[in-house]
Amino acid sequence: MTTIALSYSRIYNKAPQANWKIICFTGFILCSFLLVFYIYQIINLTKGSYSINSYEKQLALVSEENKDLEFSFAESNFLGQVLAKTQKLNFQKTISVSYVQILDSSVASVQKDNMK
Repeated sequence: MTTIALSYSRIYNKAPQANWKIICFTGFILCSFLLVFYIYQIINLTKGSYSINSYEKQLALVSEENKDLEFSFAESNFLGQVLAKTQKLNFQKTISVSYVQILDSSVASVQKDNMK
């Protein structure tokens, strides 16, 4: 080998050596941090899905209650209109009911007379 080749080989041999202890320690710390962050994200995701599920249940209950209230309002509005019309027409409550008895033969004869 020549002098130039020896000087180049010394330069390349003087390249910085990797400190494996620092690299392994940094890798371990990074993996630990990522594991803790992953667990944190899973916990937040679980809380979010539980909240969404409970809100959907509440929404279903409120929707059902709303339908009942709409029906009740429509019914009361209709009954209010009926009561107002009955008062306007001066209807009165019945106290007693009397039935008039009609003989079967008289009904039949009336129908026969009407058909002729």
